[in-house]
Amino acid sequence: MNRFGFAGVLLCLLWPLAAVQAAPPQGHALTADDLDAFMDGYMPLALARGDIAGSVVVVVKDGHVLFEKGYGVSDVDKQTPVDPQTTMFRPGSVSKLFTWTAVMQLVEQHKLDLDADVNTYLDFQIPPAFGKPVTLRNLMTHTPGFEETIRGLFTTDPKNLITLGQALKASVPQRVFPPGEVPAYSNYGAALAGYIVERISGEPFADYVAHHILMPLGMAHSTFAQPLPKPLAADMSKGYDTASGKSQAYELIPMSPAGALAASGDDMARFMIAHLNNGEYNGAHILNAATAITMHGLAYQHTPGLPGIAYGFYHEDRNGHVIVGHGGDTLWFHSDLHLILDSGVGLFVSQNSAGKENSSVRGPLFKAFMDRYFPAPAAALEPTLKSAKADGAMVAGNYIGSRGSFTNILAIAGLLGQATVSVNDDGTISADAIKTYAGTTKKFREVRPFVWREVHGSQLLVATLKDGRVVEVATDAIPQILAFHRAPWWQSQKVNLPVFCAMLGMLALTVLFWPLKAILRWRYGAPFGLQGGAATLYRLTRVVALCDLTLFVGVLAWLTIALNNHLELLGANYDWVLRTFQAAGLIGAVGVFAPVLNAFEAFRDSDRVWWTKATDGLLAAACILSVWYAFSEHLLTVGLNF
Repeated sequence: MNRFGFAGVLLCLLWPLAAVQAAPPQGHALTADDLDAFMDGYMPLALARGDIAGSVVVVVKDGHVLFEKGYGVSDVDKQTPVDPQTTMFRPGSVSKLFTWTAVMQLVEQHKLDLDADVNTYLDFQIPPAFGKPVTLRNLMTHTPGFEETIRGLFTTDPKNLITLGQALKASVPQRVFPPGEVPAYSNYGAALAGYIVERISGEPFADYVAHHILMPLGMAHSTFAQPLPKPLAADMSKGYDTASGKSQAYELIPMSPAGALAASGDDMARFMIAHLNNGEYNGAHILNAATAITMHGLAYQHTPGLPGIAYGFYHEDRNGHVIVGHGGDTLWFHSDLHLILDSGVGLFVSQNSAGKENSSVRGPLFKAFMDRYFPAPAAALEPTLKSAKADGAMVAGNYIGSRGSFTNILAIAGLLGQATVSVNDDGTISADAIKTYAGTTKKFREVRPFVWREVHGSQLLVATLKDGRVVEVATDAIPQILAFHRAPWWQSQKVNLPVFCAMLGMLALTVLFWPLKAILRWRYGAPFGLQGGAATLYRLTRVVALCDLTLFVGVLAWLTIALNNHLELLGANYDWVLRTFQAAGLIGAVGVFAPVLNAFEAFRDSDRVWWTKATDGLLAAACILSVWYAFSEHLLTVGLNF
């Protein structure tokens, strides 16, 4: 044997293995039987672990329903099983896909122009800003530049359910970005598009969708009508925080085009098939083929290299496949719809309970579904860049999401809810907003200049630079329906939050010790050491501190309760609560002279001990800061549009 013989034999033996490893991964065959086994092994355990009452899962392929099944119950008390054909769920913002479909139907008929000023179609005006009008194209790509508004988003009392037009006219949001430049997801924008459909078609929005989408597709267990029509009420699933808790009232949504749909899983299958078939289902056409193809194509891409936004759908390309979809949430129902365009496959899942923390069914199910049936090709080895630590240091910092409030009382969320990017000891970076399904923070390593890939995963994080400085980050872990802008130093949570907390702490200690010291003086018969004007300033200073504390603690507590499944508190019926807090804050702002003069008097008085002077000085600083925060965070406003 020559000197190459053994190596040659070894190479021949290993070659088939190498060929197998290099071949594209083969997923499980997407069949009804395999889906049945997979879903039955996944869903019951996921619902039990998450304390979720019920769910529906639907898969369509090549124009047919391949799998549809209900899991758990639609009514815990009655133990009514979920029926995929008749049990109705609330898909939340998945409703927007019907709104965008309706818009495109009218575009086909040349009744709407995607690039016309929306004011052309309205009976009220979106105020001018930035020298550019808002267009339907902006609304469909979530780039109209509106700030977030959540006032009156949900109600449970039919008496409080106003018309779509009334809701839109009552809560016109501020325009905070130039249209077409910054993605900022907007329920108001979608509702505005639905109102345009209503005005141009001459039909109430719910009726238009029923006549031009639901009825042609045979979606007999679906409606935008509110309250729910009696013939359908018996099929509506109850909504829950957790399955072990009480059922909740039916959610009514004044801005109905943004999220008011109720639909069964089987009906959603028909809608998915229609879009996958480029507008056609069982001989019925809801869109021309060219229009449907356009809807699914790229309409806007904010960050190159990441999936962009289609016309209403957003791209969520995964494992090498072209996917468009949309998620949806009400307080109790949580849903996702995904269309794998290059494979003719659609997946819809909805759950009727929020469930325990980190217990969502839909996200992990979609990942497991894709990895099982459409696995990703083997990734090329990407070495970590030598500049990783230096670039990580450039991207580290605090970021404010573009989907937020900037000119109203909710602006304080931008102070308390910033995203933080940090550099890890091993040179990777982490963003606290990007977590695994277990709730742990993911790590990313730099594989290209200012492009980081998830460690042991495929998600990307991309930084945008301007004049050599990182100004924005984006990730495909979140659809491009919002951007994260670097917070300026004076707004940064790293600087601002400790100052804010120190201010609150000083106010709270002052208010706490005011009666406590009075009680101690009474208990031990000690006289009050101040008289005349000094005593008056002392007392006024404590009143100001109490008023300032009432504003901040009151608003924060109110927002915390409201945003934790009590959105009805944001309605007009509770304006008096906010006005009470604001009245206290206004007294504190006007009376800020008292703690300033009190500190001045303390420093002048040689009889006062140094710690009294120090605390009076700190209290004056806290009261001055409270005025700054009250106005900079827009807590003291004339109007209550938020």
